[in-house]
Amino acid sequence: MPIDTVERFLAALDPHHREHVQGLPREEQERLAEAWETELRQDTDLDTLSELSPAAAESEAAARVAKKLLGK
Repeated sequence: MPIDTVERFLAALDPHHREHVQGLPREEQERLAEAWETELRQDTDLDTLSELSPAAAESEAAARVAKKLLGK
C-alpha cells in the first residue's frame, strides 16, 4: 500500500517540524507536501544527493520547505 505525499513529507521532516506540521489543517499539510515535491523535482543539487541517498535528499528538501514556508 503506497503512502500518500503528506505522509512521505512528514516522514522526511525533523521531529520538531513534523510535530508542527501535524498540528496544521490537512489542506495546509497538502500545500506543504506539494511544495516539498516541487523542491525535490526542481533543485538539481538534490538530484545529485538523491542518487547517493534518496532519504537525505527528501530530508533536505523538507527542511528547506519548512524554513521557507513555516519560517522556522
